Amino acid sequence: MKILVINPGSTSTKVAVYNEEIALFSTTITHSPHELAKYKQVIDQFDFRKEMVCNELKSNNIAFNFDAIVARGGIIKPILGGVYLVNEKMKKDVLSPMRHHACNLGCLIADEIAKKQSPKCPTFIADPGTVDELEDIARITGSPLLPKIVIAHTLNQRAVSRRYAKEKNLDYDKLNLIVAHLGGGISIGVHKKGKIIDVNNALDGEGPFSPERAGTLPAGALVDLCFSGKLTQLELKQRIVGKAGIMGHLGTTDIKDVLERIEGGDQKAKLVLDAMIYNIAKSIGALATVLKGEIDAILLTGGIAYSDYIIQSLKERIDFLSEVYVYPGEDEMEALALNAIAVLNGDIQPKEYL
Repeated sequence: MKILVINPGSTSTKVAVYNEEIALFSTTITHSPHELAKYKQVIDQFDFRKEMVCNELKSNNIAFNFDAIVARGGIIKPILGGVYLVNEKMKKDVLSPMRHHACNLGCLIADEIAKKQSPKCPTFIADPGTVDELEDIARITGSPLLPKIVIAHTLNQRAVSRRYAKEKNLDYDKLNLIVAHLGGGISIGVHKKGKIIDVNNALDGEGPFSPERAGTLPAGALVDLCFSGKLTQLELKQRIVGKAGIMGHLGTTDIKDVLERIEGGDQKAKLVLDAMIYNIAKSIGALATVLKGEIDAILLTGGIAYSDYIIQSLKERIDFLSEVYVYPGEDEMEALALNAIAVLNGDIQPKEYL
């Protein structure tokens, strides 16, 4: 079976072609700020990104004869985890999403390519960031006006959880795990018997701060800032996502750069990075209470997990809770392909987006 995988990110579009579980082709198409600046909204990049994907496939002599196309899911309404067929309702929702992000383009590009190839070619998304399997108690915040919203790295969290279970010859659906995706945004989830029963909103204001996101902020001071007249609404949002976290403090999102500064004696850089690690550890510790301490393993993944400094500092704070396993990077492309293959093999049934 030949599967096309499409994963649009903020400044890149990842494309891969799988034959069963073997990657035949994989590439990352980088989009410069100059290229993207001409588009007022992310959704306006649709034609540009679609053509880039098609041209990349053609230039590598890849025939458009896919058995299925699977894309990273967008920031759609809250749904249960699983594989979903792309339908008209889903496409309509990503055109008017609750949050704007390049991942919203995934199902649109996949559907368009599938239609040009063959009307019989199925298109899917799997475990999008808005998967919501929270227990009711986890939904309640201190204000009924501001209920908890889930936006997390569900796909990669679940992929590394299943990888861990497979390596240990265990059943993911019988495990209690805490999984931390450490990237430009940071999401930390409680996986209880196959469901993610609690996880932070990693996009716009909850949990530890990250290289480019503010995480949880002092609410009163934030309200005062909103009405101070110092910043526009857009500028304020950029202080939560984009120009926040490590970027806000140090002017960079590059962890390698921060580590080089620390090696050069930059004490401010060390303090800020250590504070991020401290906040990640606090969040993991807090989620340990959700499982009442019955934790089979703590899994650390994402691009930041390549840093020995960060991982060792984290372990010093959390390894008393459970064994810690590290899976640097992300398995999103393979995870998407495996989900599509599972549907084609009849191992799982695709869900309908309603």
